[in-house]
Amino acid sequence: MKSVFSRWTTKLIIISTSLILIANNGARASDPGACFMKTEDGKTLDLGRLCGITPVKPAKPVDTGIYRIPIKRRSGMTPIIDVTFNGQKTFEMIVDTGASGTLITQSMANALQLEPSGTLRASIADGSIIDLKTSQVKSIGVGGAMVNNVRVAIAPKAEVGLLGHDFFSNYDVKIKENSVEFYRRQKTASSIHPKGVDHQ
Repeated sequence: MKSVFSRWTTKLIIISTSLILIANNGARASDPGACFMKTEDGKTLDLGRLCGITPVKPAKPVDTGIYRIPIKRRSGMTPIIDVTFNGQKTFEMIVDTGASGTLITQSMANALQLEPSGTLRASIADGSIIDLKTSQVKSIGVGGAMVNNVRVAIAPKAEVGLLGHDFFSNYDVKIKENSVEFYRRQKTASSIHPKGVDHQ
């Protein structure tokens, strides 16, 4: 009986010593916590409460107001990027810094299940004036940058959509070699980035 008690005492001392060493070493990213022990079958037991350690929650990502999206390809010299509508559907669109509004293709309108709600008179590249049907989308997002409740024009013959200034209005745009960057404009102070569109 004495020898059995002695063995248990030895094991308890070893466990207690291990807990103190683990608690003092601190937690690593791959550790389950700063205070834990392994059972004989290899399971990990979190003993943070026993050691008086309060779990630290991971910090939330900081929104810097700078959003970067890679350029997938170019149409001529104009960049084409991925744009997400209503938080669900993503399409390739041309970043058209000369367009006042956003234009989508008929296939995009069909995929988004949009119903026409109005018309818009627009001037196209050859100088002619055409009437386009319009609809409303809940949101347009690019790499974290987002605008809500946007009126879009639907162009039946267009092969790719155009992202226009109704999206850019709250952002400064910098077009780089392999990416497009959107800088959210500050309302109370001048941004360190010049307003408008910067081509690099």
